[in-house]
Amino acid sequence: MARAKDLPVELTPIGFEVLLSLASGPLHGYGIKLDVEKRTAGELSLGSGTLYQAIQRLAREGLIAEAAEGAARADARRGRTYKLQPLGRASLDEHLRRLTRAVEYARARKLLPSTK
Repeated sequence: MARAKDLPVELTPIGFEVLLSLASGPLHGYGIKLDVEKRTAGELSLGSGTLYQAIQRLAREGLIAEAAEGAARADARRGRTYKLQPLGRASLDEHLRRLTRAVEYARARKLLPSTK
């Protein structure tokens, strides 16, 4: 399937979580896993196979790339470090805009539980 180079890419739920983790800066795979678990209060725990398949797909699509050797590597033993690419940022931004519109719609119609 051909697509324009700079158009946002549709994200899977796991792809979204990976990009959201990388939005704050480069991380290694284990760092992504820990960030997702922390952000979701443990509701989502990515297994190695699931995580690395998502990373490979996102890299293939040009949304993320391996960071330069040593860049933002807190612990070199953790393996490869990944960073968000411009297309990944655009895709994440578009996904977040859609989520924001959906939440606003739900709030306006009192479809969300009270946060109090």
